Amino acid sequence: MKHSRYFAALALIGLMLGPVVYIIVGGFRTNSQITTDPAGLPDPWVFENYTGVLTGDVFWRQVGNSTIAAVATTAGVVVLGVMASYVLARYRFRGRGAMYALFAAGLMFPATVAITPLYILIKNLGLVNTLPGVILPQIAFGLPTTIIILVPFLRAIPREIEEAAAIDRCSRLGFFWRMVLPLSVPGLITVGILAFVNSWNSYLLPLFILNDQDGFTLPLGVQAFASQYSVDTAKVLAFTSLSMIPALVFFSLFERRIVGGLTGAVKG
Repeated sequence: MKHSRYFAALALIGLMLGPVVYIIVGGFRTNSQITTDPAGLPDPWVFENYTGVLTGDVFWRQVGNSTIAAVATTAGVVVLGVMASYVLARYRFRGRGAMYALFAAGLMFPATVAITPLYILIKNLGLVNTLPGVILPQIAFGLPTTIIILVPFLRAIPREIEEAAAIDRCSRLGFFWRMVLPLSVPGLITVGILAFVNSWNSYLLPLFILNDQDGFTLPLGVQAFASQYSVDTAKVLAFTSLSMIPALVFFSLFERRIVGGLTGAVKG
């Protein structure tokens, strides 16, 4: 029974990693190799596909755009999320439960439903074809998850600590900076990682907002590159695999942080 569970887990992992491995290895092949033996290994290994992408300016420009959008989105989500979560977790006021429920309902409100009115709003603000036009909606759609995760962290901070800080003449803002933020670091790291990865992989919103290829993020760049080099399958696979690597590495490095942060939120 135990061995069967291990086998099922390995089979599931293989199904998930198989397409990723195929794309990465496919970038080391030629088009003739892919056509002749689609499931075979490179023979010989060809590095020109990857070097061609890495030496061009298109890939690095799109990496820069994705990085700017992801970092700005992460900063906005973390800063606004922790401030809103602090108020919802530590203060009692009329409508607090309704406000928290409103943020929770945001988890069930996908971006696809709001894409048309959102585009009209971005257009009226003059932010079409700009990174801020992508960043601001991503921050808004990232806040529900952030608040749901952070509120239990902040609510679990003992009241005795806040009362002791008040006795020492520490203001509410000082308590927030000196005590709340350090104690909620695991949650902040978790929501920051989730916001970064979601922004990096975002496709639908940039597709509607960005029109100029110079401003494309990587997901849009992959689609544009695949259309431009549709007959060069090996080069498309190389570009696609390179675009996946940053998110995969980032997520793999901070996987334990995400699990630890979510566990703390559930306990809180």
